[in-house]
Amino acid sequence: MSVKIYGYARTSTREQNEDRQIIALKKMGVPDKNIFLDKLSGKNFERPQYKKLLRKLNSGCVLYIKSIDRLGRSYKDLSEQWRIITKEKGADIVVIDMPILDTRREKNLLGTLISDLVLALLSYVAESEYCLIHQRQAEGIAAAKARGVKFGRQEKPLPENFQEAYERWKNKELSVKQAAELCGMPTSTFYCKAIKIDGSKGK
Repeated sequence: MSVKIYGYARTSTREQNEDRQIIALKKMGVPDKNIFLDKLSGKNFERPQYKKLLRKLNSGCVLYIKSIDRLGRSYKDLSEQWRIITKEKGADIVVIDMPILDTRREKNLLGTLISDLVLALLSYVAESEYCLIHQRQAEGIAAAKARGVKFGRQEKPLPENFQEAYERWKNKELSVKQAAELCGMPTSTFYCKAIKIDGSKGK
């Protein structure tokens, strides 16, 4: 029976580029049609393309991935998926960046033990790295907020005629809907901005 080869690639966001992973998979002989790509976080395995790939794997398959963190980052979940692929599905896995993680090699007890130990170490490092990155991000955001840096979308500047429309609305010359239309704004937005001005004037 001929061996079917598959490849799996993942980026954490849609903006990230997957080219390096795809090139590496193709170099290993994986056909385009057998490469599955998810553009989602590696925090869990709720990924449509990964699930589709999993359904195709069996004892006559080899799965290539560029690096262990492309498969996942959670130590517990990663180990479980590795077990499902190699034990339940009976497929082999090859981690391109870590040749020792090639389940086709040394199918004896020692080979399995070495592979399991390396997997445990790498998946632990991947999860620790992920947690550390998020910790640094949180610390960076907290430090920036302490310096007065504002986060989130900046408010759009008010239309040039907002003040005039506001004054006419205050003087009951215009309804709130008419004032909003004059400014080209949704009624609710105009009203919120107007109330905010009233509040600041009352201080």
